[in-house]
Amino acid sequence: MKTRIHSLYLLLPALLMIASCGNGDQKKAGPPAGQVQSYPVVALTAQSTSLETDYPATLEGIQNVDIRPKVDGFIEKIFVDEGATVKKGQPLFNINAPQYEQQVRTASAAISSAEADVNAAQLQVNKTKPLVEKDIISKYDLDAAMLTLQSRKAALAQAKAELVNAKVNLGYTHITSPVDGVIGSIPFKTGSLVSSSSASPLTTVSNISKVYAYFSLNEKQLLDFSRQYKGTSLEAKLKNIPAVSLVLADGTTYAENGKVQSINGLINTGTGSASLRATFPNPINLLRSGASASVRIPQHLENVILIPQKSTIDLQGKKFVYVLGEKGLVKNTEIEVMELTKGNFFVVTKGLKTGDKIVMEGFQSLKDGSEIKPEEKNADSVYADLNNK
Repeated sequence: MKTRIHSLYLLLPALLMIASCGNGDQKKAGPPAGQVQSYPVVALTAQSTSLETDYPATLEGIQNVDIRPKVDGFIEKIFVDEGATVKKGQPLFNINAPQYEQQVRTASAAISSAEADVNAAQLQVNKTKPLVEKDIISKYDLDAAMLTLQSRKAALAQAKAELVNAKVNLGYTHITSPVDGVIGSIPFKTGSLVSSSSASPLTTVSNISKVYAYFSLNEKQLLDFSRQYKGTSLEAKLKNIPAVSLVLADGTTYAENGKVQSINGLINTGTGSASLRATFPNPINLLRSGASASVRIPQHLENVILIPQKSTIDLQGKKFVYVLGEKGLVKNTEIEVMELTKGNFFVVTKGLKTGDKIVMEGFQSLKDGSEIKPEEKNADSVYADLNNK
């Protein structure tokens, strides 16, 4: 028993030394009591910037002309291919319709017959006149001859009209492009029977020298849109809308800017939205009818407060920031921001003012009323990221 007690006395100093070393390590690991932690802060300044909103759009050429046959017949020849660029008046299709050639020949023959009848009636008038003047025959015979001549002339005029109509119908067998544009799909092939009652057109010619981009705004967006731009009339407001850009299906931005030129006067009761139309030049025919894209509309803002998104806290659908107050104490302040963002920045509409200092980041452990050691960041360097967006 004495041996065990003696061993315990020998171990006790060693245990005390180990415990002493452990307490020393703990003191070194934690911050000294009363030390104030540093946080980066920035003083807010008024900024001018532009926000951009994208609206899904459908593209259409300024003219989409359906090419339909006006006569019945078989397609004899197709002069163009799908996707070809054509000029106004360029041949597209030739329809084999011999009945219209026969109508032209029949009408020409009818004219010859009518002309002969007119000549015969004129001779009768010329023959009757001197006889009436000499009282050999009555004036009634001359009146009858004049009426016959008038009737024959009317028949000649009708025959000429029928020839014109026959030539017009024959001309319909040669179909040309009514506008400059690009050929769409050609569902019919050589030898196909077509008629004026066919449901499908022979093809469509799209004039895409300029392209319309149609997009929609709901009622609230339309009201905000109308109030945003100055002008006492719709035309004046349209003139004050800045140039818009077009985001293509692959995410790239189209090289040419466009202009919003019309707003539909009626709101669609089914969708609750109104249609707008922006026009874009298309010099190299990159844009095609039926394509999808997004119209990007800029909104310029002057003297607004912008803060980094990382400097905000989301709590129960509201946004908060830590604002540095007197004596280095922070206050958890509620703010309101616009729905649109500029890069990684929020546009503040309520809760902050120029000159306020906010904690930029690292505030997860902060509480309302905590004291911090502010490390002020240069505002120009913070907003430089904004200018690069």
